[in-house]
Amino acid sequence: MLEHTADVGLRIYGRTLDALFANAGLGLMSLAIEPQKFQQEERRALAVTGADAEQLLVNWLSEILYYMDAEGWAFTRFDITECSPTAIAAEGWGERRDPASRTRAVAVKAVTYHQLAVRETADGFEATVYFDI
Repeated sequence: MLEHTADVGLRIYGRTLDALFANAGLGLMSLAIEPQKFQQEERRALAVTGADAEQLLVNWLSEILYYMDAEGWAFTRFDITECSPTAIAAEGWGERRDPASRTRAVAVKAVTYHQLAVRETADGFEATVYFDI
């Protein structure tokens, strides 16, 4: 049996690298979870590393996706506490719900390296990332 997979991408912007990564996390959330009211009462520490900014972005979004799928997290805010092109530490704010009860806008399976790019621009930073759905 052939299984068809598709890609959905995001173009993300931020004045700083911190803002870019926070916006990337929020972009994933808006793509993967149906819009609804979530509380910001719980927080989850998040930290990943990567060889460069592109690998760091994939690892960051994969970490968020893991906590969404495994623990039912719905993040509404990311407070970046440390950020460099090879490491990020943050607190994700939101709430946890039973993963089985959550409706998904798009079933995001994985973050891909397809056409992945993180670059500095005159206005800050810009990234392109695609997801396997």
